[in-house]
Amino acid sequence: MKQRTLGGEVTLEGVGVHTGEAASVTLAPAAPNEGLRFRRVDLEGEPEIPVDVEHVRDTSLGTTLGAGEATASTVEHLLAALHAAGVDNALLALEGPEVPIRDGSFRDFADAIADVGVVEQEADARVFALDEPVRVEGPAGGEYVALPAPGLRISATIDFDHPAIGRQFGSFDVSPERFRCDLAEARTFGFAADAEELHARGLALGASLENTVVLDASGPLNEGGLRSPDEFVRHKAGDVLGDLALVGRRLAAHLVVERPSHAGNVALARALAERAVRAERAVNIDTARVMDYLPHRYPMLLVDRIVEFEAEKRIVGIKNVTINEPFFQGHFPGHPIMPGVLLVEAMAQVGGLLLMESEEDPQSKVVYFMAMDGVKFRRPVVPGDQVRFELTMLQYRRGVCRIRGEGRVDDQVVVEGELMARVMDR
Repeated sequence: MKQRTLGGEVTLEGVGVHTGEAASVTLAPAAPNEGLRFRRVDLEGEPEIPVDVEHVRDTSLGTTLGAGEATASTVEHLLAALHAAGVDNALLALEGPEVPIRDGSFRDFADAIADVGVVEQEADARVFALDEPVRVEGPAGGEYVALPAPGLRISATIDFDHPAIGRQFGSFDVSPERFRCDLAEARTFGFAADAEELHARGLALGASLENTVVLDASGPLNEGGLRSPDEFVRHKAGDVLGDLALVGRRLAAHLVVERPSHAGNVALARALAERAVRAERAVNIDTARVMDYLPHRYPMLLVDRIVEFEAEKRIVGIKNVTINEPFFQGHFPGHPIMPGVLLVEAMAQVGGLLLMESEEDPQSKVVYFMAMDGVKFRRPVVPGDQVRFELTMLQYRRGVCRIRGEGRVDDQVVVEGELMARVMDR
């Protein structure tokens, strides 16, 4: 699949549901690999805010993104429409701190995207197809399970102690067509009894019957009532879709959601983004290939496999510790513990592979470690342990580098430290 962007520019105006201030957003095409990003055109320098989990600032009654002093709030409705349309790259020029709420649904954004169209670009799309279940807990009893699936589907359950809502369930396939049919019309909702408290907190200042389904004890106050009996769960499913745009990739997964919230949605997006990054960096370099780069041999080759790699940035290697290791014959034979110096050596060998990859002719080079700093041993490593060494390059100049590394067993740090090394001719 190829990346997509918008076929033209379109502007939507209105008010911010929380600030009550005039707001507008202009959707415009962007180049391949630029992703989705907001630009605060009303601020000096027009700062930009990438749409990703690292830039989430707040999840109170909406999702707010930020970078430096610039923020963009209530972004989820617009992002849901972009996500459903498969738009990978777009510039979202925002006038004011909040995306306009329009009628409180996703419809106007979906219509605007349909009006300008979506065009393919030359670059390949970033797609994350989940290959194992992921479970995340949200606040107030929220639960999320993401399951492998050929496409994107959201199955959501909500439960409110109100006669007009109660417990509702809906399951929706996500595509441009299904989104406009199933979710786009569903509006945000709130309770009249909460209005005074929200206003005191500076929230919902722009909420009205024109952009929010408002409920009192008897039901909706809006003229015409609901657009569908389960409008509430449909809107919540749309919010989930919008917040999942923060993963930064198209998703293939079935999301089963109980009592969703923006905080829970973002927690799920973060978990999926982390797995997507690991999947993109994943490699499978076995011992035979490791020996093409490292001069070490038995019994001093202490790297069994490289499982993640990011050129000139980061590497992850595995050492499986067995009772057959030669050093156990003399190192506490009645109570076998892997020597700390060999843990550091194993970590250094993994780091050496990161350095050697940067060389044009690695077979003619060798890595000499020059210094260690801040090395700490946190717990013993014993037969049966698998040590996962992760090293990150801090600096690389003229063949000399600094690397920060740590080794973990079952997510517990066993060794950590900073190393300095030089790449030399053999």
